[in-house]
Amino acid sequence: MGFSWPQLLIVAVIVILLFGTKKLRSLGGDLGSAVKGFKKAMSDEDAKGEKADADFDKQPIEHKQDASADVKEPVVKDKDKA
Repeated sequence: MGFSWPQLLIVAVIVILLFGTKKLRSLGGDLGSAVKGFKKAMSDEDAKGEKADADFDKQPIEHKQDASADVKEPVVKDKDKA
């Protein structure tokens, strides 16, 4: 159940009559700049991620013993002796 070429042509003519060519041209330009900005942001993010991944070999890993590793058992008082 797809659209045939004559049906698409009729819809295009109706859209042009409703919005006008100037409005459609402006809308197309705005849509194009939005897509361009989105692609640029995605490529910038990929480049930033690759740069951050490359620093792993340069940064030394320090192993520190944490003081919280020594766990003491809680003191339980007998209630019967009190």
